[in-house]
Amino acid sequence: MEKIVTALQERKKPDQKLTRNSKLFKTIIKAIQDKKGSEVISLDLRKIDEAVADFFILCQADTAIQIKTIADHIEDQVWEACEEKPYRTTYGEQWTLIDYVNVVIHIFQEEQRQFYNIESLWEDAGRMEHND
Repeated sequence: MEKIVTALQERKKPDQKLTRNSKLFKTIIKAIQDKKGSEVISLDLRKIDEAVADFFILCQADTAIQIKTIADHIEDQVWEACEEKPYRTTYGEQWTLIDYVNVVIHIFQEEQRQFYNIESLWEDAGRMEHND
């Protein structure tokens, strides 16, 4: 957990704003869905001054292997579609974070997601489900 918090604090958010219709955002959502990530939501943080990103995207995976598979697929698909590499990726067996500066992806196992409850920490953010 400390590594993830430190990673978010060390980088700076650029001035350019992202939207849910941007190629980066759509590519990330599709990559998660391709690898059967569940309970996919995005939190729109753009109106929150203290936010470290424009969006958080959260999803669940059943196993550590699925977390890694989703993370790797996101990175591969974003590179292929947008030619962007993450600012930082912090791998964990129960929680992996991928930071594209404007958008930060959290891939959890269910127990970790419930424990950290990021959705409630950012309850002022606009929430959207992406479970197609």
